[in-house]
Amino acid sequence: MASLLPLGYGPVWLTLENSQMKIALSAAMLTLVAGSALAAPVTYDVDPGHTYPSFEADHMGGLSVWRGKLEKTSGTIVYDKDKSTGTVDITIDTTSIDFGHEKLNEHAKSPELFDVAKFPTATYKGTLAGFVNGAPTKVEGQFTLHGVTKPLTLTIDQFLCKPNPMTKKEVCGADAKATFNRKDFGIGFGDAYGFKMDVKLAIQVEAIRQN
Repeated sequence: MASLLPLGYGPVWLTLENSQMKIALSAAMLTLVAGSALAAPVTYDVDPGHTYPSFEADHMGGLSVWRGKLEKTSGTIVYDKDKSTGTVDITIDTTSIDFGHEKLNEHAKSPELFDVAKFPTATYKGTLAGFVNGAPTKVEGQFTLHGVTKPLTLTIDQFLCKPNPMTKKEVCGADAKATFNRKDFGIGFGDAYGFKMDVKLAIQVEAIRQN
């Protein structure tokens, strides 16, 4: 068979075959590298203009419910949809508390409650968990308030990542909630008057993908 081939045919065929194999291997490697890049965790910066932790607290043992919010929040969220993992690292400026009532704001900032002069920030560090179809349903983490750190799990009612139609940047947003006992964090004012110590926390958060 070999004797019937023109001179040099065999080596040329082998050279072409080797080149094709190299090209195929290179393409496969590029695909793997691209896939790895796409699957890498993505970091998002919390958008302070669209993130407002709010809360509900009892007044006088059921007489009424007072609602307020914290207007200054910063932090990062790391999210890997393919691996169903992620982390949350949030810092809240407690001096930005706002009940819509100036006198109550002053009292909330005083040593009897948040004591913002001594504890100007609250933090939450957690891990995204309970993934369903690539989206987390809760955050398991540690909440630091008034200098005290306790475990706190946030329930995520909705979670979505999409391009912002105006800025064209990718944004992830969520609505989360939790309930905690403020006395556990050393904020027990009103307990002697029959105030309920449970506080309902609700967080609307949006975070913008880093470039």
